[in-house]
Amino acid sequence: QVQLVESGGGLVQAGDSLRLSCVHSGGTFRYYSMGWFRQAPGLEREFVAGIGWSYGIEYYPDSVKGRFTISRDNTKNTTYLQMESLKPEDTAVYYCAASKGPFARGDPSIYEFWGQGTQVTVSS
Repeated sequence: QVQLVESGGGLVQAGDSLRLSCVHSGGTFRYYSMGWFRQAPGLEREFVAGIGWSYGIEYYPDSVKGRFTISRDNTKNTTYLQMESLKPEDTAVYYCAASKGPFARGDPSIYEFWGQGTQVTVSS
């Protein structure tokens, strides 16, 4: 059974940077596409980044494009989300997710495994 554990969240000020990590265990990490989602109180879960396992293709929504960067280290079974120029509206619980499919698109239904989330709070 795949398990995902996120870390790196915290309280930062607007304009700051933060890097989240997601450690994958229980499966062959290099054959999973990985995504990051976030959910703020009262809102639906939102896709913020994804990276496919087959070609390493990255996906980002317009809301974070140019500020967030997803990467993966297959030697450490870890996925990262580097977040720059953070805004108060980036405040949310951030989740990583794993999919056996080759592409990490924004549809949450393609992800079979989810972490418990890490809180990111951006103060103005």
